[in-house]
Amino acid sequence: MLRVVSTLPALRPLLAGSTLLLNARPLLRSRLTRRPFRAVSSSTASPSSSSSGARDFGGVDFGDERLLRCAAAGRAPLRVAVLVSGGVDSSVALRLLHAAGHRCTAFYLKIWFQEDFRNFWSECPWDDDLKYAQAVCDKIDVPLEVVHLSDEYWNHVVSHIINEYRSGRTPNPDVLCNTRIKFGAFLEAIENLGFDYIASGHYAHVVHPSPDDVEGPSVLQLSKDKVKDQTYFLSHLSQTQLRRLLFPLGCITKDEVRRLAAQMDLPNQDRKDSQGICFLGKVKFSEFVERQIGEMEGVLLEAETGDYLGTHRGFWFYTIGQRQGLRLPGGPWYVVEKDVQNNVVFVSRNYYSLDKRRRTFRVGSLNWFSNSGPTNNEQLKCKVRHSPEFHDCTVTQEQTSENGVILVVRLSEDDQGLAAGQFAAFYRDNLCLGSGIILDSWDEMNFPVCARALEIARMEDKSRLGKPVKIMNLEHIVKSEKEAIEVA
Repeated sequence: MLRVVSTLPALRPLLAGSTLLLNARPLLRSRLTRRPFRAVSSSTASPSSSSSGARDFGGVDFGDERLLRCAAAGRAPLRVAVLVSGGVDSSVALRLLHAAGHRCTAFYLKIWFQEDFRNFWSECPWDDDLKYAQAVCDKIDVPLEVVHLSDEYWNHVVSHIINEYRSGRTPNPDVLCNTRIKFGAFLEAIENLGFDYIASGHYAHVVHPSPDDVEGPSVLQLSKDKVKDQTYFLSHLSQTQLRRLLFPLGCITKDEVRRLAAQMDLPNQDRKDSQGICFLGKVKFSEFVERQIGEMEGVLLEAETGDYLGTHRGFWFYTIGQRQGLRLPGGPWYVVEKDVQNNVVFVSRNYYSLDKRRRTFRVGSLNWFSNSGPTNNEQLKCKVRHSPEFHDCTVTQEQTSENGVILVVRLSEDDQGLAAGQFAAFYRDNLCLGSGIILDSWDEMNFPVCARALEIARMEDKSRLGKPVKIMNLEHIVKSEKEAIEVA
């Protein structure tokens, strides 16, 4: 079957130098008419009265208000640009919007390294993704457009990630993808094509103001499925971006999505969820970093003793709290600090000792969905990584010397994995307030690296270290300490 693949006319100025797909066709001029933005409240929506009662689609009763509650049902048909990936989530999101009576166009975003890496990895998962996306669209006669945003992805995401890793920080590619590409460059590219909203298969719930409230803000709430919730990845969007988004899966759970996919007989109903970084598919992130930055051998030092334990591939492959990939016996070992200038990684087996944990950190580059943000000494919940886990915290705003504002965050309990460059998202009950970037300026609770370890890290000729020390297993260390006590 011929795939409907095209490059939007409005995108062409953005795509100079990009590789375009064959068989590209322009969108019909009649589909380029600009339509005014219409506010819609997904939280109070009900099934459309024009649907003549419950709509049956593929064995699914769409008269169930709950299924369409986040799909803006009950409104006059909207024009919705739906981002699809070939996975189950975005496919079900598309079908829910279609069942709600909206006029949908599906978009599959392709970026630079999908072709660049074609000869680097034996498999090309994007071909399968596109085939599944096309099959889902064909079943309900929804057009599918393939959009190249290679330059934008490189300039606004990849180059930033590379620079951050070279600086010893750990950025979050998914947050950047959502902010700068999916709901950034893509939203700007279709701005004049008459779409009312952009939708995707994210697990989040956007509540928009009522249609007659032009100035009211949209708010981001946790999804019904708290385990799959993806508000963390969406927490750095602007209010302008948030006002244009629909997330049809925000009112249902992952189990319900799987059940709907089976009832709809979707061709991708049995596909596994992607576990990779945004847009990387099956490509491991470590392979991506190696491809872009390369390797540079450095040394691993025990933080408490300064003992030379072995070598590593480059500090940019490691983040605070990491235990995988160290290849050291007698573990578990954890990355506790990094010396970026000297390419040294400090590790410890005592990362979970009470005196090694962090509880206070600072956050910059603050982004709030409303103008006010949290109040001083307000008690909130926060996430310092994408997971179902929340931390209770107290936040205080401080002015910087550059007339900026940072947030001092004090957790109610310790966390072992705070990494500079990651995002911290803040919540008031079910409401996501926004987020900021964890700074590399820590309080006095830094992991205590001993003076000997710091001195060795500054050695110019580390070949003088000789061979790595023989690492004793923890049980041998405990046994030796007990024997020493008995002798004493």
